[in-house]
Amino acid sequence: MAPSADGSDTDPQVPIFCPDCETTSRVSLPDVADAIDRHNEHVHDGDDVASVDPDIADRIADLAAKDLGLLDDDS
Repeated sequence: MAPSADGSDTDPQVPIFCPDCETTSRVSLPDVADAIDRHNEHVHDGDDVASVDPDIADRIADLAAKDLGLLDDDS
């Protein structure tokens, strides 16, 4: 997986995990979807194998749900 297309080091880096390759790469947030698609297309014949690290994806989903008011904030 490649670094950001614009070479920017200011964007947050998101871990991308590929269980078949047993690798984790960090990719700039704006490039995540393209990097995953490119990796899966070139290495895994288009199968959805690589993805955002599951722990990070869960945390982002929790933050988004909280921000949208979808979670009870009783704590």
